[in-house]
Amino acid sequence: MKKFTYENVMNAKELNIYLEQGNEVLGVLGYTEHSRRHAAKVAVTAGKILKKLGYDEHTVELARIAGYMHDLGNCINRVDHAHTGALMAFQFLRHWGAPPEDIAVIITAIGQHDEGSGTAVDPVSAALILADKTDVRRNRVRNQVRETFDKHDQVNYAALSSKLKIDAAKKVVTLEIELDETICSMMDYFEIFLQRMLMCKRAAERLGLRFKMTANGNKIC
Repeated sequence: MKKFTYENVMNAKELNIYLEQGNEVLGVLGYTEHSRRHAAKVAVTAGKILKKLGYDEHTVELARIAGYMHDLGNCINRVDHAHTGALMAFQFLRHWGAPPEDIAVIITAIGQHDEGSGTAVDPVSAALILADKTDVRRNRVRNQVRETFDKHDQVNYAALSSKLKIDAAKKVVTLEIELDETICSMMDYFEIFLQRMLMCKRAAERLGLRFKMTANGNKIC
């Protein structure tokens, strides 16, 4: 890689092969979409969060790169994918000649992004967590038979739109969701995603923010 940038990472052919393999594996296992589209959305959102908060462009770029690479480990196994993904990312980043200081930040963020074992420990990991856990949308559902939806399919399918808004002046980050409550109630949403929302709350606090959420215009937290 001639230059270590988000643009070049996003277009790295070998990396994208592993990302798409992970997406295929999760599809067979019945999980929602985790393709390059999700990777790019998380990358862009993570970068926007830190940029809005006034972080320098280099830190913003590291957040984008961590966001794009965060689900690499799914091509090995969904279990512990954050840890295996961090190790895979380490190999790529060293091969590309990334500075050790940058590698350390990126693999930390990847290794901490799963709610089962991780938490925000610095700005990049916090931005990645917020971007990843708030990517809830109907078109991530791959099961086309609504009668066979599991709870995760149901919640994602019910999400007609979701927006993450940063108010740097008021030090608030707000997740605004429009839910089709004929498909999924707000209680159903929290039953499935409570742990993720708590993770978002802690990530927001790491950035000096309060985490808020609204569903259909109603304040939830």
